[in-house]
Amino acid sequence: MLMQNAGLTFEARAADIDERRIEAGLEGAAPDEVALTLAAAKAMEVSNHFPDAIVIGSDQTMSLGKRVYHKPKSRQEAKENLLSLSGKTHRLNSAIALARGGDVLWEHVSHADLTVRALSEDYVDHYLDRVGEAVFSSVGAYQLEGEGIQLFSRIDGDYFTILGLPMLPLLEKLRQLGAIRG
Repeated sequence: MLMQNAGLTFEARAADIDERRIEAGLEGAAPDEVALTLAAAKAMEVSNHFPDAIVIGSDQTMSLGKRVYHKPKSRQEAKENLLSLSGKTHRLNSAIALARGGDVLWEHVSHADLTVRALSEDYVDHYLDRVGEAVFSSVGAYQLEGEGIQLFSRIDGDYFTILGLPMLPLLEKLRQLGAIRG
C-alpha cells in the first residue's frame, strides 16, 4: 500500500525463505542487524528469479533491550507481550535491501522508539477483544494506524519506519539508481 500510494509501479513477490532458521543463525546479533539480514535474504531470493529487476526486500524487528519480539501466536502471548511493554519504550527496526542480479545494491535500517503507556490487565483484555485477530498480524500486537494508537504515550520516529518500510530513504535510493524519476 505504501509503495502504491507513492505512485510506484511494481510487482509483489513473496520470498521463499525460512526467517526463523536465518534468525537462529544470528544468535547474539543486534535487532537491527537481524532485520537487515532478513531484508537482504528476501531481496536476494527474489532477485535470483528476476535477475534484471531491482528487488526490494524489507523486514522489521521489534526489541525491548535485548529481547526481540515476534508475532504472537495466541491471544495469551499477545497479552503477555503487551503487558511486558507497559510503561516502557521499545524500538522498531525497519530494514530495506535492494538487490539486482543476485547482488545486494544497498541496505538501510531506520529506527523508531515507541513508549507504551502504563496498561492494566483489564485494559489489555478490552483492547484484545476489540481488535480481534488483527493482533496476530503485527510483531507488537498493535497497528498504530488503528486502535493500537491508544496504547502509546510517546512516539519518536517517522511514520513509514513504524509501518515497516522507510519510504524516504527508499525513494531517494531509487531516484539515485534511475529506477524512478527524480
